[in-house]
Amino acid sequence: MPGIDDCLSGAMAIAGARSASLVDWGSGLALGSLGEGPSGEHETAAAEATDLVRAAVESQTFTATEDRRAPLEDIIVTAGRNYHLIRFIDTVFDSRLVLHLWLDRSTGNLAVARFRLQALAEELVLG
Repeated sequence: MPGIDDCLSGAMAIAGARSASLVDWGSGLALGSLGEGPSGEHETAAAEATDLVRAAVESQTFTATEDRRAPLEDIIVTAGRNYHLIRFIDTVFDSRLVLHLWLDRSTGNLAVARFRLQALAEELVLG
């Protein structure tokens, strides 16, 4: 069964990956991280990603009222030289987990990274 380390290693194998973290957005803590932290520290990046996730989840504009179990799939932030891809992990229990991938814009492919992160999240849950 793939674990957190396997999931993060798989995320770091995505072309252009600079860092990958599994974040509990209920607490704002990184449960695991690989690579360089976007702001120098993975803990800071996890807390800031949590703020973004909470803002989106709590917004009626961005969440579908008909699907309360998994109201969001991804959040994508584009910056000058980077992408931040945040993938919600849908589990059978009430989890508050996301995969956060920091991707170099010049060497990464956002579409490929999104599909690969989706597959990694599913592998993490299904084993």
